[in-house]
Amino acid sequence: MPGQWIADDETARFNRRSREVSYSHVFPVAEMQSTASQYFGSMVAEYDSLIRRAVPRYDEMRERLLEYLPPTAVRVLELGCGTGNLSLALAGKYPQAKLTMVDAAPEMLNLTRLRLQESGRLTAEHTFVQSTFEELSLATGDYDLITSCISLHHVQDKAALYKSLRLSLAPGGYFIFADQLRGGTERIHEVNWRLWLDFCRQPGGCSEEEIDSLLQHAEKHDHYTPLAEHFQLLAEAGFRDFDCTWRNLIWGIVHAAV
Repeated sequence: MPGQWIADDETARFNRRSREVSYSHVFPVAEMQSTASQYFGSMVAEYDSLIRRAVPRYDEMRERLLEYLPPTAVRVLELGCGTGNLSLALAGKYPQAKLTMVDAAPEMLNLTRLRLQESGRLTAEHTFVQSTFEELSLATGDYDLITSCISLHHVQDKAALYKSLRLSLAPGGYFIFADQLRGGTERIHEVNWRLWLDFCRQPGGCSEEEIDSLLQHAEKHDHYTPLAEHFQLLAEAGFRDFDCTWRNLIWGIVHAAV
């Protein structure tokens, strides 16, 4: 139907997975990759251009995330460094910190290391770890701050991850992340999704091929969680002082403390 906000096949996919999946970045790939890390690793050269065409107010969200981080931190863990956009900012905000950057895609880790080196911010205190979040080995009380920007939706069992992250934080530590959030109701979620697709389809935005790539990737790899459920899982893991400090459509910033 002309003017319909979403194609019929997209509606069918949404209805089929409505209780499990929302939709994240829009990125083109020649064929669907078997893991999320392979998917993003294959598009390392295009990532920064596409993320700004696919995520409304991406730069604002990253800036707000930085503003809500504590003013000082000595031991910092970043989950999902990607191309290093947040990593560069963390290295600038905490120049003396032991900064550990984790990503399952080696291409992303290599690019982040190169960008830090070229910026003059790479130090001997920086560590790069290739791992999924689920397989990451964390010691008790190792970090003052754990942060992430648009990565945690790849984790299905967030309860187990949050418990592991809580144990790895020292007393007084923080867990602050930006990610896609499922709407609190189906109606809210559908509105958020429609507005996001409208943004993607603006002139100069994403192609239909890119959007289709997203839908395929999301069905296979993404696991979105409503804000209230995030708070519940964080509480069960032993966190406190929950808040959502910024929100736009399916994206938000979540704050928790030890």
